[in-house]
Amino acid sequence: MAADDASHVPAWMEPMLAKADGGRLRSGPEWAYEYKLDGYRAAMRIAPDGTTVLTSRNNIDFTAEFRDLEGVLTPALDGRAAYLDGEVVVYGEDGRIDFERMQERRGRYVRHQSGPKGREFTDVPVRFLAFDLLRLGDRSLLATPYDERRRLLAELPMPDPYRVSVVRAVTFDELAADRRTPADFLAHAASAGYEGVVAKLRSSAYLPGQRPDSWLKHPLVRTQEVIVCGWRPGQRSFTGTLGGLLLGAHDPVTGDLVYIGDVGTGFSQATRDDLQAQLRAMERRTHPFVTTPPREDTVRARWVEPRLVGEIVYRQFTRGGRVRHTAWRGLRHDKDPAEVLAPRAVPHEPASPSPPSSPSPSSPAPSPSPSPEPAGQRITVQAGDRRLTLSNLDKVLYPAAGFTKGEVINYYSRVAAVLLPHLAGRPVTFIRYPNGVDGQKWFEKNVPKGAPAWLRTVRLAGTGGTIDYPLLDDLPGLVWAANMAALELHVPQWTVDSGTRRPPDRLVFDLDPGPGTTIVDCCRVAERLHDALVADGLTPYAKTSGSKGMQLYCGIRTDDPVAPSAYAKRLAQRLAKETPESVTAVMAKAQRTGRVFIDWSQNNPAKTTVAPYSLRGRDHPTASTPVTWDEVRACRHVNHLTFTADDVLDRIEDHGDLLAGLAGDGVPLG
Repeated sequence: MAADDASHVPAWMEPMLAKADGGRLRSGPEWAYEYKLDGYRAAMRIAPDGTTVLTSRNNIDFTAEFRDLEGVLTPALDGRAAYLDGEVVVYGEDGRIDFERMQERRGRYVRHQSGPKGREFTDVPVRFLAFDLLRLGDRSLLATPYDERRRLLAELPMPDPYRVSVVRAVTFDELAADRRTPADFLAHAASAGYEGVVAKLRSSAYLPGQRPDSWLKHPLVRTQEVIVCGWRPGQRSFTGTLGGLLLGAHDPVTGDLVYIGDVGTGFSQATRDDLQAQLRAMERRTHPFVTTPPREDTVRARWVEPRLVGEIVYRQFTRGGRVRHTAWRGLRHDKDPAEVLAPRAVPHEPASPSPPSSPSPSSPAPSPSPSPEPAGQRITVQAGDRRLTLSNLDKVLYPAAGFTKGEVINYYSRVAAVLLPHLAGRPVTFIRYPNGVDGQKWFEKNVPKGAPAWLRTVRLAGTGGTIDYPLLDDLPGLVWAANMAALELHVPQWTVDSGTRRPPDRLVFDLDPGPGTTIVDCCRVAERLHDALVADGLTPYAKTSGSKGMQLYCGIRTDDPVAPSAYAKRLAQRLAKETPESVTAVMAKAQRTGRVFIDWSQNNPAKTTVAPYSLRGRDHPTASTPVTWDEVRACRHVNHLTFTADDVLDRIEDHGDLLAGLAGDGVPLG
């Protein structure tokens, strides 16, 4: 029965999400730990009559696709309704969760939807692993502490453990009693092939649709040298340039060159152009691998001689020999292709004849793999076409999140492709935090002493004389700035050309919530501004500030440097006059309590705003994040539009650059 027909099926709600822990796995008696599963997040909603509906994290009905899970818990509920949060997974022959097999199964299902009704996939059975219980009978458990929800979930009988079971969870105290630590649990997760660990606050409520600090994910990330064996032309915003690379490495046993996957993120535009030029000169008609890669991976592929070596970041190497969750780090001119060996998949454990289950945390942990060597005080890396010396990569810059300078550099390297177009030609002002966000900070406009000779700069007149601004238009410049702990990047609404300041090409409204208001109130003002701007023929784009407020941008064309400020001031004053109780266009602090300040003055040529995708110097590594207008209209809680570095990377994979059209939408402005 479909969800719409089953009136007693509990209503779907957005799932609670885990926030990245910034590289520091939390420790202490207030925490519990679960393995991070590699399947499809799903809600199992069960009516009193046993009607079962499976729904994805995006409210897509999974019931027909996973028909063999329907009704599996009905005997255990004794006529009660229930709402379970969990993951639908597939197991491999070795008894491990296997996302590749799940994807293969899903592809078969999609291709055969129009085939015979009731088609089953008995050769690839699925299993629902529940990790939370949100409703039982007439009782909502959302406000119930995690420990109690887990106790009630564990008490539910599992009539068919082959089809449904409860994800094992272990508390800090239970680990300690076994003379183990959270680090041991993480090592077990790594050796068992899991994606990572999720730490959950034992006293926390379940917050639908939110990503709070009470659920923190700790992914396992690795680096790998690769051989560039092909490339794909870009699409959409990357049309006309390189879209991604097809990667190879030598089998460590046979020495054969094998295909190990692809990478499509982490490139700056300059890197894309440079790689494309190099690869075009190395093209060949056929692939260079010992066996032909899967057809779905090689659509539009252009093959090259396997001469270039690069380095990627990845999270998983699959049973099928593929790297997953990849990002480009740069070319490795110091490496010979013959030296590049494929990573080894996690060693398989013997298959068990009993029903597959998650490894028990109370069982002895296998000996952890040797830990990566700690980052040295200074290392040399390849960034684009430059070699840079980086220092103190393990220095924590965000103490509350354990987020290090190395992670800051990694973040800026991975967002370079979408960030650099918004910095191109714009003098950059840094806010540097050399001792972390809890230490002293300072603004820096002039290029500091010791800057590399290759860094592009522009000399412009300032109020106290001339200023030599940095211009960050490539990956090496961005990495250099991150290595200086320049966490925040601020730019004006104009560009320079041949050392000359050009007229503004962007109009900006900076929405700053006063005391007693939040970004939720900013969203309501942003909706009104959106309608007014569209009525005037402009195309507005929205982004969060990464702090408390947000900004709206429009692409414009004008020869008058003061025109944007004049226009923005008129519109801000109009909205303030219409609703003086909620909006002000006056900067005075006395006027801002309970109101959103529309700061039109940011259009002054002497002022700057935080760049899209820039980190902010707050307790956690939040970033200024482009958002859709649907997200603005739906925002009802601060957490809905609060994004950390890890969130931003996920969003780029899903959306690309939501501000990509800004440069091409210039409209004449008086």
